[in-house]
Amino acid sequence: MNNKLKLYGFNNLTKTLSFNIYDISYAKTLEDQQAYIRYIDEVYDAERLTQILTEVVDIIGANILNIARQDYDPQGASVTILISEQPITHTDIDYDTESPGPLRDTILAHLDKSHITVHTYPEMHPDNGIATFRVDIDVSTCGVISPLKALNYLIHQFDSDIVTVDYRVRGFTRDIEGKKLFIDHEINSIQNFLSEDTKQDYQMMDVNVYQENLFHTKMLLKDFVLDNYLFGHATNNLSIEQREEVSTNLHQEMLEIFYGRNIPKPAK
Repeated sequence: MNNKLKLYGFNNLTKTLSFNIYDISYAKTLEDQQAYIRYIDEVYDAERLTQILTEVVDIIGANILNIARQDYDPQGASVTILISEQPITHTDIDYDTESPGPLRDTILAHLDKSHITVHTYPEMHPDNGIATFRVDIDVSTCGVISPLKALNYLIHQFDSDIVTVDYRVRGFTRDIEGKKLFIDHEINSIQNFLSEDTKQDYQMMDVNVYQENLFHTKMLLKDFVLDNYLFGHATNNLSIEQREEVSTNLHQEMLEIFYGRNIPKPAK
């Protein structure tokens, strides 16, 4: 659709992708809980997050104008990258249809007044040892490309138990006859921009408001292997009863995040 549009001026539609991931773990002792927070802060510090976002900039073919990053005390980090446009060159990526974007290919496309941000939020449950690490990433672009083409790469950069994705097209541009265009590409579902392996790994739910150009998808990892969620030496000696209790608590945490509400625990 974009290649066929003849616009008055430039394409100034704003396309924003808000991408949240949650990684859940269990640490039994206070020592292991503190070690988990330190581990997350080391693995996903501002430098590492900058590397991930820089790869996103390469994928969508932008120029980096400025990078601001900060590690926080006691935990967490933030990175903001301002980006500018580059001229369109030939690419094999089809921007007009719903399909997953690349993992590492470099693509050049029009971008203007654009930015990419990431914030991390590691935290611990005060009583039951459940650790929830959240990463918020926003990719906002103006022009031809949709930031949804970066979604496939971003999902593969984190071990994600729950993923929520919001996509919105705002503003309008005009064709050469002055007609307003409130969206310049077809979209039915964010799921169509996800790779097949991701679709197989996650349970998914859509909430879309087509007339407002609002699209929402949330994802819950299907397979649950308890050992993948245990952090620290103390978890190696859990009894059968403790493993069952931890599994119940982890499932509870994941379901509450996925459905966005507190869920009563089942009666024993």
